[in-house]
Amino acid sequence: MPSRLVTRYFYLRFRHEATVRWLFGRNPPHSVRIMRRMPTDFRDGKTFPRRGREAIGDALWLLRAADKGRAAAAGTIYDYIYPCPMDQGMMERWGVSAEEFNEALRRNPTDESLFAWFTSRVDAEDIRTANEWLLRERAENLDRQDAEEVAPVQSR
Repeated sequence: MPSRLVTRYFYLRFRHEATVRWLFGRNPPHSVRIMRRMPTDFRDGKTFPRRGREAIGDALWLLRAADKGRAAAAGTIYDYIYPCPMDQGMMERWGVSAEEFNEALRRNPTDESLFAWFTSRVDAEDIRTANEWLLRERAENLDRQDAEEVAPVQSR
């Protein structure tokens, strides 16, 4: 027979969970906020930063730099380097310092809010110049990253 304390605990827990679900649906707002802020974790060797060619708006490399910056802040960057020379090259062409970018990552937990900050901070011409540098002068590096960052195939 469960004790009164255990019975009371489960009653209060169920009542709270039922109320939260009734008010907010399946996922309460605080859970959604936590998921949006969750940093990328590269320690398993199967998860990688997004590709450098993956654009948000017109900006290439921004999502990759954001993934690496968030992982570095969380201590889950594994064997990646942040800011690496390519991160630094893009930031230099954007006119953004690494410290400023890290502060923007801290203040903007979602890609959408980071992109809003980015477009208010960086001119379209600087974005175009950075993209051209990346695609013309660093294409070999992008190709190598794409080839290396492939999740291992699981045998059946």
